[in-house]
Formats: sequence, structure tokens, C-alpha cells
Amino acid sequence: MPHYGDYQNALYFAGLSGKTPDLPVDFATLEARAAKAMPDSVRDYVMGGCGDEATQDANASAFAHWGMVPRMLVDCATRDLSIDLLGMKLPSPIFMAPIGVTGICTEDGHGDIAAARASAETGVPFIGSTLMNDPMEAVFAACGDTPALYQLYTPKNEDLAASLVSRAEKAGAKALVVTLDTWVTGWRPRDLNSGNFPQLRGHVLANYTSDPVFRDLLGKDPAEDVQAAVMLWVSLFGKVLTWDDLPWLRGLTSLPILLKGICHPDDARRAVDAGIDGIYCSNHGGRQANGGIAAIDMLPDVVKAAGDTPVLFDSGIRSGTDVVKALAMGAAAVGIGRPYCYGLALGGAAGAAHVLKSILAEADLLMAVNGMPTLDAVREAGVTRI
Repeated sequence: MPHYGDYQNALYFAGLSGKTPDLPVDFATLEARAAKAMPDSVRDYVMGGCGDEATQDANASAFAHWGMVPRMLVDCATRDLSIDLLGMKLPSPIFMAPIGVTGICTEDGHGDIAAARASAETGVPFIGSTLMNDPMEAVFAACGDTPALYQLYTPKNEDLAASLVSRAEKAGAKALVVTLDTWVTGWRPRDLNSGNFPQLRGHVLANYTSDPVFRDLLGKDPAEDVQAAVMLWVSLFGKVLTWDDLPWLRGLTSLPILLKGICHPDDARRAVDAGIDGIYCSNHGGRQANGGIAAIDMLPDVVKAAGDTPVLFDSGIRSGTDVVKALAMGAAAVGIGRPYCYGLALGGAAGAAHVLKSILAEADLLMAVNGMPTLDAVREAGVTRI
């Protein structure tokens, strides 16, 4: 049977004909090339974090103090990386994390469509953000047979929230991911120093400007008065959610609901007790709050508290090795963020697909070499604090 690690063989054999990959397979080179290719404003928004970016940096570096112990004389000629998640049978345990400026990461401004096409090519689910540069209906259609999920930045207007969620459900989204930590924007010096906030310039607001409730509130065609549409968006963005809002959220949809931003075990337990379908452990990649603990260091306690409820994870994932470590620590699925955005910036859908294939190949080969042919074996082996 084919394995994700076979992508390595394809690259080596192409090299025999003098063909090298159009994009690098390692994160450091990928990031450096993307930094040169992106417009300054997009680069700073995607690469930047909160405050002095200490938490953002810790998210990535913390993986180095967790290690795995290989096992030998195990038949790993066949590996299985498939998972069952919220009723979805998926070929691998990774997903494309929601990123609000995916749409402007490609030169043509259709980065969400490109990400969806990469999802269709690789079978890696795409979590589409509320902040898109194309309407969600077009984006989710481009995902093909690969399941898509919808991430909600909950607006203050409840009718608008209901409309957005209903549209996502009708467009084929398989779950609703509610982000909890972004009702206000964290202190981001890179963006502040350049006075740049993409949404205020009319970018990535297509899900709003295409929404019937938003258009009724605006009272005119958004294309006729972009600034008025932007200011309406400003007034509506960011409902402050509390535990008391969970029944209302549940009433919006029959889809499974995941809460994104859960990092404390007590919050995980409370969410499970409230009937939430999944926990999403994330500190927003260090973009929203500085001075915190690396997300990977908080994952084990969240997993323990969640019990049988699946825990998704992102923040600091840069490689297939990071993916396997997060899985070993109990994550049900692992989100890729900045790396696929860099792939989009350098090569559109094909670039993002290459990044995802490279991460999966590294994860697959690590499992093979470590004597862990299944994800159950990975979790049984666990990790050791170095």
C-alpha cells in the first residue's frame, strides 16, 4: 500500500533527472523564502505574534524538550495514520488550522480557494475561517470530497451569527469550531508599527459582505461603500462569550461543536460537562496573548481532563516530528498553520499541498523508524520530558 513517506522517494527519484523540489521541505528555508515573497504587510501579519513574541517562539521551541524513545524489531512495513474524528473517517491525523488572512496569502487574493484545493488534493481537512476573501460556499465547494470545518468568530449580532453558521452547515461544513480568545485583538507590534490591519482595509470580509443579514444591516450594496461595510464589521465583530452562551451556540446548529482556545484542564472538564463535542487546545499560535506557557506543555493536562472527548491541537507545529509528538501526548488531530500559509505564498494550492505532503512524509517515516506502525502505538509509547 502507498505510504505518506513515499513522497520522499518521489523527490529523490526526481533528483536523478536533475529535478529538485520547487519549494523546500524544511520549515526554516520555507519561512525564509516566504518572508521575501510576501508583501510586507502580509508577512508581518502572518509571521508576527503578540508582544515580544516570547510565547510564539516558546510554542515552537518547547517541542525540543519532549523526546520519544524508539522501539526495535517491530514490523513497520505497513503504517496506518488514519483516524476517526467526530464521525469523519480521515486518512491522516492533520488538518489545516483556521487562519484569517489565508485569502491574501496568494497574489491573486484567492488564497482560501487555493487552500481548499490543497485540501482536496491531499485529503487534509481545511478549517475555513470566518475571515475569508471568498464566500464560504465557493471555498468549501473547492474542498471536493475532503471534509471541511467552519471556524466562527462569533459576532455581536445573534441573527448574523445564526446566518453564518446556517450557511456553513448548508455549504457542507462537518463541524463548527468556535474561537474563544479573539473577541478583541491582542497587542501585535509588527502590525501596529506599520499601522496595518487587513480587515480595516476591506480584506477577508467576504463572508460578511455576502451575508444577507449583514447586507440588510448595512442597507446598501457593500461594493458601493466599502468603508461603511468595514465600519459595520468593526461594530459587530467580537461577541464576548461566557459559559452561559453555550446553550445558545448549541441551538444554532446540529453540527458537532468544538471550543478553540481551551488550555486549562478545568475549562476542558467544564466544556465536556456542558456537552461540547470536541476540545481544541491552542493559544492562537502566540498571536493573541504573550507571557503564557507553550501550548504543547499544556496539552497533556487538557487531554487528561477531556477524557473520551477528542482534543485537537495547534500552536508551534513546524514539522512532521512535531505532529507525532503531539499525537503521542494525546491529541486526536494536529493543526498545521503558518507552514501551509507559506506554501500558499510561494506556490498557491500546489505549494500548500507540497508542505502538507512533506509534513505527512516526515511523520510517517518517523513512525516507521521508531517502530510505531499505528497511532495507537505512538500514544502507547508516549513522550519523555528531556
